[in-house]
Amino acid sequence: MTKDISYLVDMYRDSYFPDFLVDKVKATIEGVAHFLETETYTNETVQLKLDEMTDEINNLAEVFDEHGSEIETVARESIADTVFLMLKAYQIDIDIEEAIRNRDW
Repeated sequence: MTKDISYLVDMYRDSYFPDFLVDKVKATIEGVAHFLETETYTNETVQLKLDEMTDEINNLAEVFDEHGSEIETVARESIADTVFLMLKAYQIDIDIEEAIRNRDW
């Protein structure tokens, strides 16, 4: 059962971010949520999934640029807020700065 999390609210509200790219970021974050719902995990394995998630989001930066957008302040905060809410919903005790430590944004 997926937790009720509001994903990337500020990015969806801002037309600067193409919805199809925000959807890709959302799907990447949802992948971690799915992992938390279906797997046995430790903080270490969760952090590895978060690192993979962050690397995937990093890889989208060029695509955002190609569509006249970028992962800038609003996007960074929206992504961090969403990851924070997810960690809280699943009662994962990892600091948000550590959770997204691999970010290039």
